[in-house]
Order: sequence, then structure tokens, then C-alpha cells
Amino acid sequence: MTSFKKIRERAAKRKGGETTLTKLLGPKPDNAKVAKLSDDRILSTMAERIFSAGFVWSVIENKWPGFEEAFLGFEPKALLFQPEDYWHGLTSDTRIVRNGQKIMSVRENAAFVERISKEHGSFGKFLAKWPADDQIGLTAYLGKHGSRLGGATGQYFLRWIGWDTFVFSRDMVLALRDAGLDIGEAASSKKDQQQVQKQINAWADETGLPGAHISRILAMSIGENNSPETLQAYIGD
Repeated sequence: MTSFKKIRERAAKRKGGETTLTKLLGPKPDNAKVAKLSDDRILSTMAERIFSAGFVWSVIENKWPGFEEAFLGFEPKALLFQPEDYWHGLTSDTRIVRNGQKIMSVRENAAFVERISKEHGSFGKFLAKWPADDQIGLTAYLGKHGSRLGGATGQYFLRWIGWDTFVFSRDMVLALRDAGLDIGEAASSKKDQQQVQKQINAWADETGLPGAHISRILAMSIGENNSPETLQAYIGD
């Protein structure tokens, strides 16, 4: 395997220096803080990432105040109390993107969040207690028990709420393959994902960096060399 030190040096050179690279990494995630998030903010972020999947993110972001109104502030109990007519009405509500399957995923995830919250005190507390070195297990759990939370959507949901998350972006996987990790082009198999988790854990132990920062450094070390401004807008930190 190529050393992570060399990968970081390459990323820094591509971005104009270590100072710029460090800025682009954003703040260090703190999984413990996720425990303080309310269930409505958890559900809101789930929905935002689901509606953003396959869509222009800026459009969803600009319309989000309307989403908050239409979905009753994403309070799980309030949503689960609503009759079928309410959900049917959302399919013609101009305040939101009217995708029927994604709309219904909000109801299904409201039930998911409410169920986990009853078991653990809150959904945030459940996430905060999940082992930080087992992201693959957590994303698999979200994909199995939640609605439309598999794959990249689940990863971005975790990253958006502040859970330390690496994302299987094209460039991140390409950088791992280039470094010598024996995984497929999409790293989509369970075996590949476990190998990625093991390597990220090893580098985290070696460098003291969170997985999110390792993921970003990998992605910035190879592929299309986006400008720092473009990356900052994408990262959103």
C-alpha cells in the first residue's frame, strides 16, 4: 500500500498547499454530539438527503423551508398521526419536489425514527453509541431498516448530521485502488466495503485523523482537480 503520508502530500500539492487542504477538510466530526440532535432534525436530514439524491442539491436546499412547512417540521409523532389524505395531498404540494416514492419514504422513516427513539431515548443517542470503527455496519443497518437510506444516501445522511463518515465517492475509491487496496471499481460488495473500513481504521489509528478527513484527502488526491472554491461549496463547511 502507498503510505497515507504520500497520499496527503499529493492532495496538498493539487490543492495549492497544506494550509488550503486543511481548510477543505472542515471541522473534526464528533459522534458524541450527535446524541444531542432531536428526532425531528434527524428525520429532516434524512429527508433532505433522500430528496437530494439524483437531483440538483441547490434546488432542494433553496426549497427546504417549504419542505419544513409541508412536512410539519418533520416531527415524527405528528407525521405518523396524519391520515392518508394528508400524504396524498403532498403529491400536488408545490412547496416540495413532488416525488411520490420519496414523499412516502418520509412517513416510513418517521416510523423508523420513532421506533429507534423509543428503544434508545432518541435516534441521535442510538447513532452516538454505534462503534465509530463500524460505519459499514451502521450504513447496512440504515439501508435495511430505513427507507431509501442505502448506499451513498445513508453515507451522506450520516455526514450531514456530524457522524464521522467516509463516503464511497468515485475518486475516493479510485485513490484506494491506486494505493494498492484490492477492491472493485465501485467497492460495492460486502467484502470490498469491509476492506475499505479496515484500511480507513488503520489510517485513522496511524494519523489520528477522523474517517471523514481521510475520505476527503483520498478524494482530493486523484481524479478531476476541482478548485478549492468548488470543493468548499460542495462540502458545505
